[in-house]
Amino acid sequence: MAKIIGLNKPFGVICQFSGHGSTLAKYIDIPNIYPAGRLDKDSEGLVILTDDGLLQQKISNPKYNKIKTYVAQLEGEITETAIKILVDGVRLKDGLTKPAKVRSIGQPKWLWDRSSPIRERKNIPTSWIEISITEGKNRQVRRMTAKVGFPTLRLIRTRVDEWHLKGLLPGSYATF
Repeated sequence: MAKIIGLNKPFGVICQFSGHGSTLAKYIDIPNIYPAGRLDKDSEGLVILTDDGLLQQKISNPKYNKIKTYVAQLEGEITETAIKILVDGVRLKDGLTKPAKVRSIGQPKWLWDRSSPIRERKNIPTSWIEISITEGKNRQVRRMTAKVGFPTLRLIRTRVDEWHLKGLLPGSYATF
């Protein structure tokens, strides 16, 4: 039986077990498990770890169309036009993104304080979206929102395929 662990990766943590800075090893001491996909250092939320190489491949390879869902705090008030572009696909330097599911939301009530505050500008409001993608290009959601004129200030992955954050606090994990 495969081990499947869900970690709520805190902001500033590198999605590997060794290296400089804060790594996954600070939060998980389970041998022979590896991340199935990654979150960049500036992103927070659900990381799936497993000892099953095939499952790891199915989660991280876009050909399997595993859905990854995020909530993102954006600089500026997101527009319906920008949402439509995100839904249809955004042309990035490495190609057109696959269609995404996107909706405008209010600030999540379950949101925790971040260890390092986001950049705020007095005269520029922020807004929130929920976005689901099936790819996982490097910093994809951040690049997509920036391309449509609404840079991501905070990004939290809430779901990977059938697994979701379910109220895990930053730095804590659960076995699925």
